[in-house]
Amino acid sequence: MIIFEKHKHSTIKTKYSEDELILMISRHDENGFHYLYENYSAALYGVILNIVHSKEGAEEVIQDTFVKIWNSIGQYDKSKGRLYTWMINIARNTALDYIKSKGFQNELKNQSLPDFVYNDTTLSVSDNQDYIGFNKILDKLEEDKKELIDLAYYQGYSQSEISDKLKIPLGTVKTKMLNALMKLKDLLKDYR
Repeated sequence: MIIFEKHKHSTIKTKYSEDELILMISRHDENGFHYLYENYSAALYGVILNIVHSKEGAEEVIQDTFVKIWNSIGQYDKSKGRLYTWMINIARNTALDYIKSKGFQNELKNQSLPDFVYNDTTLSVSDNQDYIGFNKILDKLEEDKKELIDLAYYQGYSQSEISDKLKIPLGTVKTKMLNALMKLKDLLKDYR
């Protein structure tokens, strides 16, 4: 079913398929950008906040993320995955770049420990805050797969850091991560 709404004396479609949205963004259509932001920013913000742990930092990163999506939509390859997955990777990588930046590191050094601890707990995203139902999909994964996805995509660990943290060989982490992502991809197909 297609829903229409009146906006400034014109009819604007309020629900787009992924293909329509990609086409609109690639043409730099502002309606497409607004739709993209309205429908995906909350979910991407949650991923970013889990990595950055700062409201101000997450707000900066979400802006950078959408600029990157807008400017690099031509690099999106549908055969490699869904648009949402591609956007999550951009958000995650932008957040990781942010926390590795000298400015962020200096900000951490200049912040007193008690303030940082209090800010961290008040700004964390609660487990029940799930804007697109993604937690329901993740809950269908086995615990070890869910842990890998959490460490890599929500906490920002690299595969070698996961290997160190879980005390398992890097090759095993890579294999398990691939299996987890393949299982998640299958679950997402059912979600459509």
